[in-house]
Amino acid sequence: MSTVMSDLLPDPSLRAAWLRKLYFVRAAFSFAWVALSLTLAKHSPVLATGLLIIYPAWDALANLLDVRMTGGARANPAQALNIWISSLVTLAVAASFAFAWQIALAIFGTWAIVAGLLQLAAAIRRRKDNSGQWVMMLSGAQSALAGGFFVAQQGNGAPVLQTVVGYAGVGAVYFLISALVLVFRGNARGARGLASGKS
Repeated sequence: MSTVMSDLLPDPSLRAAWLRKLYFVRAAFSFAWVALSLTLAKHSPVLATGLLIIYPAWDALANLLDVRMTGGARANPAQALNIWISSLVTLAVAASFAFAWQIALAIFGTWAIVAGLLQLAAAIRRRKDNSGQWVMMLSGAQSALAGGFFVAQQGNGAPVLQTVVGYAGVGAVYFLISALVLVFRGNARGARGLASGKS
């Protein structure tokens, strides 16, 4: 736990570079997850189940890395809480398949609402020091709304994996846009620095 609490990247420019890398990785993971869900998982219930379990587990890991690299749990309370929530959701989704597949949709819905609100809170806190957070704010709000839709779909026979795929795809786009915003802002700052150095 001491590693989680440590501040490994105290410099703001290093934290911005880390966030850019993290957003690209999260976008790539989500796009790959969606691709597998729409292709191979259609013909493999085992793979479909595995993908639904892996999704919140990956979110927990990504938040853990984020917390470790950007100031620790005290500096990132929303992400730190999300680590525990996503971990519990991973276990709950895995357990749900032993009882009723459809329960997983309600679990994902509740998680999407809570995780979306936590992401929104994290983005609001980070907006002064990091570019691209307005995209993360939109992503958090959209996640909460999607979660409400999932909960409303519970019991209607909606296919769990196909329902979650749209959510994951939109999330991937948000992460990609945020990463690109950080790239463009970083390049702009670098260009201004060179211009001021020449002058």
